[in-house]
Amino acid sequence: MSVDFLIKRAKEIQVVIDSHALEIEKLDQEIGDGDHIFNIQRGIKLVIELEPIIKDLSMSKALNQISMKVLSGIGGSSGALFGTLFMTMAKSGNLDKAIDYKKGIEMFASGVEAVKQRGKADVGEKTMMDVLIPVADCLKKGIQNNKNPKDLMREAIETAEKGMLSTKNLLATKGRASFLGKRSIGHIDPGARSSQLMIKTVCTSILNS
Repeated sequence: MSVDFLIKRAKEIQVVIDSHALEIEKLDQEIGDGDHIFNIQRGIKLVIELEPIIKDLSMSKALNQISMKVLSGIGGSSGALFGTLFMTMAKSGNLDKAIDYKKGIEMFASGVEAVKQRGKADVGEKTMMDVLIPVADCLKKGIQNNKNPKDLMREAIETAEKGMLSTKNLLATKGRASFLGKRSIGHIDPGARSSQLMIKTVCTSILNS
């Protein structure tokens, strides 16, 4: 994994998120305040615009730049949570050496754990954590068992989709959706959907590499 890898994946994610923007906006209008898609799109755009600044930086410095830009540039809870993800990844050791897929997974998993602590949310509360936590667990277990990297990417894609779909029948206990009580049941969480699409995009790109 390299800074170039991050930039290329961000550009791919932008295409996918933009193509699903209306769907995600509708999901958020049903149980949220409708601004999730705009915050996500803005965050991705800000990361891509950093390319000339971060392309020649070390991974740790690039991730720090991304975290600062996301924290300051995105509204709502998305900025704080995704900023925390990147900031925690930047603190991983030995980032200026070659980063293999195992190290990349360890970085992602530590970032997800930090987001969990920051957002005080866990699996079953109808948030993006219903996707991120199971995927992080799946990836960690995969490298512990020396699973084939491409098989692991396929498993991560399936895990992300399963987590996203699970939010439909959950009662929201966090964020704006929690104010709806039982009326939140029957709707997929928009954060879970956008997270699932981002994970699928990255994993698919690795599979096709």
